Amino acid sequence: MQKTKNTVIHTNLIKRDLSFIDFNLRVLTWASKESVPLLERLRFLTIVSSNLDEFFEVRMAGHIIAYLDGETTQDSSPKEFLLLSKRTQRLVSKKYEIFNKELLPALKKIKLRVINEKERNKSQSLWVKKLFEDSIRPLLVPMTLDPSHPFPQVASKSLNYIARLDGENVFGRANEIAIVQVPRIFPRFFEIPSRKGVKQRSYSSLSSIVREHMGSLFPGQRITEFSQFRVTRHSDLALDEEDVKNLRTSLRARLVARPFGRAMRLEVAANCSKYLEDYLQTQFALPKESIYRSDGPVNLVRTRQLIELISDESLEFPVFRPQLKKLNRGQKSVFDRIKEKDILLHHPYQSFEPVIEFLETAVRDDDVVAVHMTLYRTGSDSRLVELLKEAGRRGKVVMVVVELKARFDEAANIRHAEELEALGVQVVYGVHGLKTHSKMLLITRRESGLLVRYAHLSTGNYNAQTAKLYTDIGFMTADARMCLDVENLFKHLASQAQQPDLRKMILAPFNMLNAFLSMIAKTANAARAGKHTKIRFKMNSLTDPVLAKSLIDAASSGVCVDLCVRGACVLPSVAPVARHSGYIRVRSIVGRFLEHSRVYLFDIDGERSMYLSSADLMSRNMHGRIEIAWPIESSKLRNQIEHECIDLSFSDTETSWDLHPNGEYVERNVFLKTKEAKDQSKTSINVQQTLMSKYGKFK
Repeated sequence: MQKTKNTVIHTNLIKRDLSFIDFNLRVLTWASKESVPLLERLRFLTIVSSNLDEFFEVRMAGHIIAYLDGETTQDSSPKEFLLLSKRTQRLVSKKYEIFNKELLPALKKIKLRVINEKERNKSQSLWVKKLFEDSIRPLLVPMTLDPSHPFPQVASKSLNYIARLDGENVFGRANEIAIVQVPRIFPRFFEIPSRKGVKQRSYSSLSSIVREHMGSLFPGQRITEFSQFRVTRHSDLALDEEDVKNLRTSLRARLVARPFGRAMRLEVAANCSKYLEDYLQTQFALPKESIYRSDGPVNLVRTRQLIELISDESLEFPVFRPQLKKLNRGQKSVFDRIKEKDILLHHPYQSFEPVIEFLETAVRDDDVVAVHMTLYRTGSDSRLVELLKEAGRRGKVVMVVVELKARFDEAANIRHAEELEALGVQVVYGVHGLKTHSKMLLITRRESGLLVRYAHLSTGNYNAQTAKLYTDIGFMTADARMCLDVENLFKHLASQAQQPDLRKMILAPFNMLNAFLSMIAKTANAARAGKHTKIRFKMNSLTDPVLAKSLIDAASSGVCVDLCVRGACVLPSVAPVARHSGYIRVRSIVGRFLEHSRVYLFDIDGERSMYLSSADLMSRNMHGRIEIAWPIESSKLRNQIEHECIDLSFSDTETSWDLHPNGEYVERNVFLKTKEAKDQSKTSINVQQTLMSKYGKFK
């Protein structure tokens, strides 16, 4: 046996939010790939824009406060705010550069033109003017500012204009500044008539239409300058649950106020004057670094409407039809098949329909006596919720744990909870002070006079739509001890009694952190004893410093650590310093689907233990949420998961990025083309394409 060499590894952790911005830079590269269908490129641009919106709504408050107060905390400091702002400004500039110099010209090349007010001909301008006068102007209420008309409450992420006026109003007063708030009900893009004799489709943005007709909103006064602007506000609903008597009622009240929180970011037109910029900066009390100039529409998220208007399948990814695994076949029911063996579903390569079929069969089976389920992000229209309602109407015992604090899904979840309660379903809102993020479905069935349990556990949400877009693993089992763990956990969520006695599952915030630390330490000890050891994880984010440092210690002990982390990762790669020494290898996959599954594998001399989980390795998952991890005990299923989720990810040459020891990500297919890598295999591998070909087919 070759003894593993122990080496002390020194590495600095990467700041979480800087890593998140780097992730969005990786996503943005898909908007530039000519091999990607054009409307999909545009869609990736909107994804980055949406991610940035949520980042400012949730993460930026602490950084701005630290900067303005000149204070340094564990997560924020004035220096980090400046670095974060600089990197985000670079991302925004790159986003508009791609929109203007790559995507719009590419659309024009295939006779799809987005034209502004300067490019419209006379007949198009007349058509747009009629649209403005008939449908837009009646709903615009320009407001000139004076002591009786102070600066208005501007809703978060809404489109607005600020104008500087010259001349007197009807009362003989000179009001220099005016604000025009544009209602959200308007589409952000309109298809307009094309030039006669030209075979093309033409579109104009709402902002260009309003811009062209701004002068008509202030008769008798002259606009000397104006700019569009958009403010993004802090939108995380912080509740003091110690003082809340009814969580649902309190959340509903907070939702009304969400659009008017503290300003976090101000976006203005690229040509906005310093005077107007300074005026808005003062109104929103923001540092200069929080002002972003937009060389185009200030809200590129709404460019999704342009994709919908164009609606051309030839400009989108080929329609993928996932493998449909029917569980009710012949004489055997879904319960028979789960009892025979555990069932694994790898979404989106395999359809989400079997999960719906599982619940639907249970609801309509007279022998099923109880249904227990967690709901986190189910979407506004959910067949699963309708089936839970039907179960209630059929007189079954139904308990649903609805997480009301699922960010930006609060309104939908409140509605689901009220509809279920109206039918007599027992609805609970999880544990005081924690989010219930675990995904569990438990069916209890009477068989031969005994109660038999069947469970479905998942790394992702019970959402049929995102199951087509996110990679996740669903797991069905009739294992008695596993199902009893699930039952005890549901009882715990309802009664909030002492920590449930779990036989197989790991539960946050009780023992998950310590369990992972213990398994990492066990693997490190085995490496120090000369055994061949590996730790192989796949997750969305790795930001918990305690877990990151434990992985560094493991690598120092000789463990080979492979981490496939799609998003933010605070732990850089560490190259082996000697033969048979440990290392840390970090890979990120960014592709057509959002990588979302969580897999945790420990290997000591070929003896492997594997857990799937709803949790990433983040402090919030370990301490602030109800999370589960459960073991995969079938060697066949372990092999399948390791191959599909980890092996293929580290073999990928098309959609993968390597995080280098200096904290920079390098695209794998670029690296393989360098002179130093000439001897590398020229086989091209795309992990998602490989799995699509394995399981499904294209339309």
